[in-house]
Amino acid sequence: MIQPLLRDNSFLSDVIGAESSPDRFTLWWLGQSGFLLRRKRTHVLLDPYLSDSLTRKYAATDKPHVRMTELVISPEKLDFIDIISSSHNHTDHLDAETLGPLLRSNPSARLVIPEANRAFVADRLKIDPAVPLGVDDGLSVSVDDVQFTGIAASHDAIERDEAGRCKCLGYVIAFGRWRIYHSGDTLLYDGMVERLRPFKVDVALLPINGRAPERRVPGNLNGVEAARLAKEIEARLVIPHHYEMFEFNTASPREFAAECERIGQPFRVLRCGERISVT
Repeated sequence: MIQPLLRDNSFLSDVIGAESSPDRFTLWWLGQSGFLLRRKRTHVLLDPYLSDSLTRKYAATDKPHVRMTELVISPEKLDFIDIISSSHNHTDHLDAETLGPLLRSNPSARLVIPEANRAFVADRLKIDPAVPLGVDDGLSVSVDDVQFTGIAASHDAIERDEAGRCKCLGYVIAFGRWRIYHSGDTLLYDGMVERLRPFKVDVALLPINGRAPERRVPGNLNGVEAARLAKEIEARLVIPHHYEMFEFNTASPREFAAECERIGQPFRVLRCGERISVT
């Protein structure tokens, strides 16, 4: 099994000891689509999946979710979180065994979700439906000085509820002078580049696991597509995600890295538990 660069207490020490400065922010990859963002004293979790719930759920089925990478940290140990986001309702992006302990350890943390998913989120997490902050495509919410703007995501298709609200979103996260685009799960769709380019994204976090009918799950960008999308939206840096978590639904980052090099797109491939600081 793949070992995180840092895990458990070593990971915690790295987070706590990271330089706190208004002139930089730091990102750690937590595996799958999960990231921890720190800017000054604010800590934001993006789509964390920090359990083995899916491995247990599918263990006796014809679609086993065999874990590839060791868990970087148990969620209850992250007791300093200010904001948590979920991009859509799939368990690796909205996991009760991750979010339940996180919310108990961080009772004042704000949970950002697609507004279309409010009832589903409340039921899965057993929380008051009024608690989450809802976002929709093109709309924004703010927690202190961190703003989330919803960007429609096409997880095989752009799915909407009966009120026309998107069930799958990416988020442009704005704080200070920086902009991060966390895609959630998505394919490329008409108008996506034009939607994202005006944000002048500093760091794009994009999936690279692609799509294959035999997996029987909705697909994502592959490595080449992710590299080209980052280039087309003029992202200063792109970091891949959504790979090396489950054996049946992964990809190598080599194709992504090769395409970034070919087209001149700055990139960084992180190991699980590794950090990058952006100044």
